[in-house]
Amino acid sequence: MVMPVTLLAAEASVAVAANFTAPMKRIAQDFERDTGHKLTLAFGATGLFYTQIRNGAPFSILLSADDTTPLKLEKEGLGVLGARFTYAIGKLVLWSKKPGFVDAHGEVLRSGRFDKIAISNPKLAPYGAAAIAALDKMGLRERIAPKIAEGSNITQTFQFVSSENAQLGFIALSQVYENGRIKEGSGWVVPSSMHAPIQQDAVLLNPGKDNAAAAALLQYLQGDQAKAVIRSFGYELQSSMKPSSQ
Repeated sequence: MVMPVTLLAAEASVAVAANFTAPMKRIAQDFERDTGHKLTLAFGATGLFYTQIRNGAPFSILLSADDTTPLKLEKEGLGVLGARFTYAIGKLVLWSKKPGFVDAHGEVLRSGRFDKIAISNPKLAPYGAAAIAALDKMGLRERIAPKIAEGSNITQTFQFVSSENAQLGFIALSQVYENGRIKEGSGWVVPSSMHAPIQQDAVLLNPGKDNAAAAALLQYLQGDQAKAVIRSFGYELQSSMKPSSQ
């Protein structure tokens, strides 16, 4: 007689970068159904999670918005060596809820036809750092600085734009992407050459070292079903999902 998987179920607490909220909710639902394990998900800014983990927060896994934070946690002895890998490569988009407002090349930034532009705190959110890099590349950072409305994370930044408190903003493509296109408003997908790669790494943290649910999730994220979900939200994937080499 086959033992029901639920008898072997474990539970893992996962800190998830805010930009990955929608795909992770879908992946978690599939994962729990397929494995019987349970996940407790927390969503927020990678920089804040880093502080919480250093202060003893008992997360099993961090799904970071960058590749530097997981590496740092490993080096500080807070992450399990050899378990780190890139689960997604993010894309930055300049987005407005208003159709036709953002053109295909981001020239609206030069026009000045807006009062507020939302950007995530670049010290806490990698998408915010990428936005600042793009503005620097265009030579517009100083001109636009007085109009910046800063969100503490990518979720708050999206809320500024979706509520139209800011006419446009730099957000994660995953927040407005569905079925191969931007589902509402108008946007310019910022070329990856304009900022450092938004390489998003997963790391197994010390509290998850012997946790069956944590081990199963890390394996699941590298499987075809999860990868299909990740792609459907506009992310790219590293070939073969190779471990980070840093």
